Amino acid sequence: MKLRNWIYAGLPALIMAIFAAAPAFAEDPTPNKGDTTWMMTATVLVLVMTIPGLSLFYGGLVRSKNMLSMLTQVFYTECVVLIIWCLYGYSLTFTAGSGITADFIGGFSKAFLSGLTNAATFSTGVVIPEGVYVMFQMTFAAITAALILGSVAERTKFSAIALFMPLWITFVYFPIAHMVWYWGGPDAIAAAAKALAAATDPKAKETAQAALDAALADGGFLYKAGAIDFAGGSVVHINSGIAGMVGCLIVGKRIGYGKDVMAPHSLVMTMIGACLLWFGWFGFNAGSNLEASGSAVVAFLNTFICTAMTALTWMFVEWIVKGKPSTLGVVTGAVAGLVAVTPASGFAGSMGSLVLGIVAGVVCFFFCTTVKSVFKYDDALDVFGVHCIGGIVGALGTGILVNPALGGTGITDYAMNAGAGGIAEYDFLAQMTSQLKDVIVTLLWSGIGSAIIWKIVDIIVGLRPSPEKEREGLDITDHGERAYDM
Repeated sequence: MKLRNWIYAGLPALIMAIFAAAPAFAEDPTPNKGDTTWMMTATVLVLVMTIPGLSLFYGGLVRSKNMLSMLTQVFYTECVVLIIWCLYGYSLTFTAGSGITADFIGGFSKAFLSGLTNAATFSTGVVIPEGVYVMFQMTFAAITAALILGSVAERTKFSAIALFMPLWITFVYFPIAHMVWYWGGPDAIAAAAKALAAATDPKAKETAQAALDAALADGGFLYKAGAIDFAGGSVVHINSGIAGMVGCLIVGKRIGYGKDVMAPHSLVMTMIGACLLWFGWFGFNAGSNLEASGSAVVAFLNTFICTAMTALTWMFVEWIVKGKPSTLGVVTGAVAGLVAVTPASGFAGSMGSLVLGIVAGVVCFFFCTTVKSVFKYDDALDVFGVHCIGGIVGALGTGILVNPALGGTGITDYAMNAGAGGIAEYDFLAQMTSQLKDVIVTLLWSGIGSAIIWKIVDIIVGLRPSPEKEREGLDITDHGERAYDM
């Protein structure tokens, strides 16, 4: 009876507390309607990348007995990540942390999406509604987690995926995204630099310098190290690619791998999925500019050029090596191009993106064929070869192609010209060191963290179904349904 009374009294209070922390969207005339409209459009485009884009791309690549399993795993991942993001993920990723962990993870000041106002862009004095930024970034988190599924396809229980995803997104994705993407925005830096330039007496200069130092220190570990990642080369692709690779090694090979035919059951669906991925990727890359401005056009154009070039490069290399250009090859090449251009999309020049596409096509083809064949790991849908390797090519390539001498945009220094901003002098060695640090930290954090999580999941629920269930197919054994009438 006492328990019932406690529930009756406590449950409404808990519900009221949660809703009291609901988004408080402040009325502010500052956000531009065009920027806001563009960012809402970009958010929907990124959603299309995952459902239906990735669902159909991956679904067509598996055997028919595992089609529904793949669709369900992707759809579940999208849903669970979106909810976690709203509860505490956004806060942990995009707020300032405290103490010795501040460089690696944020705090809970915006848990339950409390206190949302406006979010900074990359231009001083320009903001967008923070709710739009929340939605845009949560679609990134969702697709990053879903990409992992391709590595462990056709032999991982749904219960294992259901447990793995919340753990992985919390302990791997949020910290990496915070390290690379969190910063306090340009306005505090520009204001402090302007005040420092205007200061005349020592006391005022000291105060302004302290404010500038604090503004520059307000960022994640890799951001402050100078790493640049426009739309997610390390945060999304290296991160998911190495997590998938670790997963496929821990889960083990599919029964019959290397002996039985495991051809895709529907390349038509895979082609449709690839086209939807390319379509949605314009929101992914150009949307990462956070404004409907010329820089978004740069990212948009580069997403065309690099993708097409990588698809053609893969096709011709495969034609030379294997004697025939395959549909699977050209669409896989296109995805590899999308991956490679992601970190560089807003920084590279057009011809730089073309060269990046050629390099990505050759390198990713080599890893998805020769390297995979030599080491015989069962990365079922080539997540490592396309996303991890493509992400590394893109991350390192960004450090080169951002150079204005090569047609790149350069890197904005918001403290230059008394806070008016300007393009910093390009330093090849310093920038490549920062990019390499970005790659290594992501590989280590995600690789080690993912391995621990995969093992924890294995201990709690087990990773694989029985051999009999795996042979029958996960559609029936996990979900009691079939994708097609037999």
